[in-house]
Amino acid sequence: MIWLTWRQYRVQSLVAIAALAVAAMFLVVTGLQMRDLYDSTVAGCQGDCERARNALVVEYRTLTYYVTSLLLAAPGVIGVFWGAPLIARELETGTHRLVWNQSITRGRWILVKLGAVGLVAVAVTGALSLLVTWWASPIDRVNLDRFTPLMFSGRAIVPLGYAAFAFTLGACAGLLIRRTVPAMAATLVAFLAVQILVPFAIRPHFVTPERTDVALSSLVLAPVGSNGESGAPADGWNVNHVQLKGYGDDAHLEVGVLRPGAWVVSDPGAVLDQSGREVRGPRGCAERDGDPFKCFTTSDLHTEVTYQPADRYWTFQWVETGIFLALSGLLAGFCSWWLRRRTA
Repeated sequence: MIWLTWRQYRVQSLVAIAALAVAAMFLVVTGLQMRDLYDSTVAGCQGDCERARNALVVEYRTLTYYVTSLLLAAPGVIGVFWGAPLIARELETGTHRLVWNQSITRGRWILVKLGAVGLVAVAVTGALSLLVTWWASPIDRVNLDRFTPLMFSGRAIVPLGYAAFAFTLGACAGLLIRRTVPAMAATLVAFLAVQILVPFAIRPHFVTPERTDVALSSLVLAPVGSNGESGAPADGWNVNHVQLKGYGDDAHLEVGVLRPGAWVVSDPGAVLDQSGREVRGPRGCAERDGDPFKCFTTSDLHTEVTYQPADRYWTFQWVETGIFLALSGLLAGFCSWWLRRRTA
């Protein structure tokens, strides 16, 4: 049975291995070049370090986006082209009857298919994730933005969970729909929906966030790095958003802050006084001295921030990977049950 599965999926496996080899060569060559630039400009910086960091970010910004996108796309491709046809093609062509009339039971058949092909899929994704994480480590040390949805999903161990989930999701879609092309389309739509839902609706609740008050007088007004994210090595808070809203008695400021390496989960907050009341109107922060930015020099004003500290990064990685692996196990169990009980 294992040999038959290999014969059926040898082309896909060889193509995946060849693509991985090409990607590895490209990532190793460009990764070593990035490290040389990092070591010569950022790590050994003696003067304008901010300029050196920004130069590295600008140099590799586009390439980082494409490399990360490649890793993000890999689980979806596996689910669509490996998972969805796994059972659907057998049911669609009727070849499953020939196998079941031999000494192979339905349970063993689905176990070997899911296990053998799924392990290859996870292994390929894991190798690619390891390469991408190694490749991007210099620029990640500069940006300190590993918690952003794109970077979190395209680093470390969570792509392995995504690959396992996408593969079993495709297998379930093929089992239920029984047609290869519709199953591929359903797998793609469902996987994209989960990838959008998890970062914004589920991930923020993995661990109870911390809350703190940040004095406006302690904030750095000019964020550095790319895309408004702070690349400063300091552990303080920086401003990434200030908006003056309303007029007259309703005038007030909303201040968004960030911390290098941390994940701020709260929306831009109001400016508060010592008693915790929002400062508004002509006597408040928004119109003080005719300049709303004068607020940042007033020590008795602050804003409330809810955030996930940087040291929780690996906790989030393990939790999310565990969730997707658990979902994969449930989907695999469902496939086995449905195949034995419902498929004629």
